[in-house]
Amino acid sequence: MRGNTEAERARSSSGWRRLVVLFSLAGLCEVCTVGQVTAFTPLHLPELQIDQTQVAFWVGAITSVSGFVGLPFLPFWGALADRYGRKPLIIRTYVATFAALGLAAIAPNVWIFALARSLQSLGLGNTGLMLATLAETAPPARVGFAFGLVNGANPVGAFLGPLIGGPVIDRVGFGTLLAADAIVMAFIIALLAFGYRDAFVLASRAGSLTTMARDGVTFIVRSRRLRVLFPAYFVLFSGWMLAYIYVPLIVADLYAGTDQGTAVGLVLGAGGVVALVATPAIGALSDRFGQWRTLLSGTVVMCVLWLLPYFARELVAFTVLWALANGIVSGVFSVSFNVLAASTSEAQRGRVMTFGYLPANMGFVIGPAIGTVVTSTDVFLVFPTASVLAALGLVAILYAQRQPTAV
Repeated sequence: MRGNTEAERARSSSGWRRLVVLFSLAGLCEVCTVGQVTAFTPLHLPELQIDQTQVAFWVGAITSVSGFVGLPFLPFWGALADRYGRKPLIIRTYVATFAALGLAAIAPNVWIFALARSLQSLGLGNTGLMLATLAETAPPARVGFAFGLVNGANPVGAFLGPLIGGPVIDRVGFGTLLAADAIVMAFIIALLAFGYRDAFVLASRAGSLTTMARDGVTFIVRSRRLRVLFPAYFVLFSGWMLAYIYVPLIVADLYAGTDQGTAVGLVLGAGGVVALVATPAIGALSDRFGQWRTLLSGTVVMCVLWLLPYFARELVAFTVLWALANGIVSGVFSVSFNVLAASTSEAQRGRVMTFGYLPANMGFVIGPAIGTVVTSTDVFLVFPTASVLAALGLVAILYAQRQPTAV
């Protein structure tokens, strides 16, 4: 019966390959813009009258606070998707990003700029909905590969954004770049609105949205595996977000030239190139050798790789080590979605996967908050801190693996 239901859904919805292309392109463009905002905020803050000695603190504070603003709304996005369909909630992300970019482009001071960053966090939860749609549409043997491609577009966007944006801000400024990004978001909104058909079966309209949202959270809390797995991911990926947001400041310290935007873009771009290869490759490995085995092995490698950039005090060596670490962690991040999707039932998967990016979102809260403290003495300390967080995450994941799957 279940096989027939999934086959009928696959026939009535857009083909899984088309969905992979559309979702990958949308994610690529979204993360391009996020990558540009993250990469060039440290260079832009002095233009908003922030003293250079306070930039590291403000980078962490803005990232942490703006990341937190959207978190309370996450349960409602899943409830709204169950009631009105996943597609409108996916498009919502790009509308929020469009508005945030437009406001940031004209922000006259740091407070309006921080408000714009906070607006962008109202777009959280879209990738989980995309992956839930793919999990129900792609052939079981291709789910890991499909997840790897869609998730792989995100780190690639994080590389392309700074790589393209660096020379732009060096020549015409950050505001012009953000205005161009807003135009790209308008195109993505139209593409998603008219580019595919989603055959997701809507849930009953009985009950309030608050009740539906609470039920989604309650389901996770009551699941012995999920209530351990989510905190494990919080810790594991906080180290990644911590390292990522401070890379631009490290590049600024190591690079002696005048085109700092271009230098930042090249370094982050190198990490994206490795992620482009590593993410789908690691996804394919998880299809062959098992999701849990790949997740655990990759996390062990992460613990080691995060230590290495701390010892690289020259730009080329730092770039190589950062790129390697970023590529591997991107692949592990993708596999974490596979494990999450396999840890719940089809009936609850969409609502649970709405929270799929919550570990990264929480990472953007926890990691930068830690960064405001550890960078006060040496900005390179973000890397051994990331290694410690990965090790703690590994212990928690091992415990989660022993818990029963949610039904």
